[in-house]
Amino acid sequence: MKYGIAMLAVALAVHAGAAGAQSPTPQAPAVTDLQVIPLWEGRAPGALGDAPADRPQITVYLPRASNSTAVIVAPGGGYQNLAMNHEGRQVAGWLNAMGVTAFVLQYRLGPRYRHPIELGDAQRAIRLVRSRAAEFRISPDRIGILGFSAGGHLASTAATHFDAGNPSAPDAIDRPSSRPDFLVLGYPVITMDPAFTHAGSRRNLLGDNPDPRLQEELSNELRVTAQTPPTFLFHTTNDAGVPVMNSVVFYQALVKAGVPAEMHLFANGPHGVGLALNDPALSQWPNLLANWMRARGLLQAPAAPAPAPAPVPGQAPRD
Repeated sequence: MKYGIAMLAVALAVHAGAAGAQSPTPQAPAVTDLQVIPLWEGRAPGALGDAPADRPQITVYLPRASNSTAVIVAPGGGYQNLAMNHEGRQVAGWLNAMGVTAFVLQYRLGPRYRHPIELGDAQRAIRLVRSRAAEFRISPDRIGILGFSAGGHLASTAATHFDAGNPSAPDAIDRPSSRPDFLVLGYPVITMDPAFTHAGSRRNLLGDNPDPRLQEELSNELRVTAQTPPTFLFHTTNDAGVPVMNSVVFYQALVKAGVPAEMHLFANGPHGVGLALNDPALSQWPNLLANWMRARGLLQAPAAPAPAPAPVPGQAPRD
């Protein structure tokens, strides 16, 4: 797909999305006693110690009324830090306001940890949430992942490098699929191509001189297939931290593969805005995401199965 065609498609998506309903005003999470769940009991695979940074976990944010949709939130930070407030807790509160259950992921970071540790943490989080769907009052087929910046690279890696699980695994968490059902990316790092990657994220994840094959494997625009989940992206054209072409090439790959995709590009805005609460233009992206989720049926509770018809007196029941 030509670059100009992609930009036209984005412009049309922005125009259509802006006309939709407004999403709820971001608010504090609906609960104060938050449940923190380690991804593994005991030491995580590959752990280099027992400090908090060595123990990946999710924090559960439950809405007052669940619509059965869940989102795992991966904050950014260049694979070296985690922006847990404006790309974690605030986003969880906004999701809760729409009835979505949120799980903020604390994954292990470089340069202490390298790939595939971070991907393993994200995959484990998806499996854990899916394996305990009934407990969290969510549907196991309505679990998405939302990532910002380097967290967007982690989320897009999880969405392009997944497996069906191991039904015979002794650990029940390892049995379900690690594929997210939908993907949301905010100003994401997508590629490891030195021409337009985020150099710090690449270095922290892969080291100073990564194997070219590994660099290609983690350039997620090259890993999109028809099985990649439906995706929503937003970015700013003049992002000085992560070049906008990261989102553009991923969107192009999604379109080429026939994956439902929507991308919104804003002309101006700094990197790392989170919900962009104080920016009149960028603060529209949560509304656009809410419209996208609503159109996909993710903000409505699943319809209850129709009750079985009452037996007719004197008629034998059917098999």
